[in-house]
Amino acid sequence: MKRYRDIAGDGGSNIAGQVEAQQGRLRQRLETVRAVVAVVSGKGGVGKSALTANLACCFALDGWKVGVLDADLNGPTQAKVLGVRGRRLVLADGGVEPPRTELGVKVMSMDLLLPDDAAPLTWDAPVQDEAHTWRGAMEANAVREFLADTNWGALDALLLDLPPGIDRLATVASLVPTLAGIVVVTIPSEVSHLVVRKSITVAAHTKAPVLGLVENMAGLFHGPDASRLAADAGIPFLGSVPFDPALAVAADRGEAFMATTPWCESARALRRIADGIRAALSSRGATGLSPRGA
Repeated sequence: MKRYRDIAGDGGSNIAGQVEAQQGRLRQRLETVRAVVAVVSGKGGVGKSALTANLACCFALDGWKVGVLDADLNGPTQAKVLGVRGRRLVLADGGVEPPRTELGVKVMSMDLLLPDDAAPLTWDAPVQDEAHTWRGAMEANAVREFLADTNWGALDALLLDLPPGIDRLATVASLVPTLAGIVVVTIPSEVSHLVVRKSITVAAHTKAPVLGLVENMAGLFHGPDASRLAADAGIPFLGSVPFDPALAVAADRGEAFMATTPWCESARALRRIADGIRAALSSRGATGLSPRGA
């Protein structure tokens, strides 16, 4: 029995042509998106998904048209956090119409496609030794499909919530032709900083600008100074979000924390960070976006 690598060319399946056509659709979809921003950490458990969701809500409350792509295929959470879990996907205009939150944020996530909570997403490989490589290729293809086949429409910002792992950013950067920026997330922990330093290094090797570092769950641990980490890496420090159990409660309920409790310190911190990202995007001059109130 021949395996895929034994076949000369592509065996007549025109895989290269299919990928090229899909990449063309991706570029066309993103032509109406002013800024694509990747939110990364490398370290799991830093609250990156909740941060992404709340930043999207901040932008939406300011009148921006916003989308969120959950690029974590095996641990998708954005549909739950943003309150659209269980919504049906509708095919329209040659693509998938993503569900919208009460604030109008468009959401696409693998969670909207999986039929069973207990069923993990698995990738079959010709042989077990090839499973890791095969999985990486299939994950990249799935993210490409989400970007290319979702009717994002005209957006001011599309936020990409990347899964843990420092290798995922390079994959996404290779798929998105015009990545406007990268936001890196950490928590006050030596272990987190150890991994995040590597993520910052990977981010620096992409063509996209690093918009800054965010410290989440500030005050939960007596850890190292995140502003010092940012300074040492030569990137902006966007600010700290105080640890707040109410944030986790809102995420579990699928509620827009920024809309329901805008007066609390954690919400004010998120607002300042969102404004900092907006200003950084505006200063790049390529998105046509203006800081809030400008």
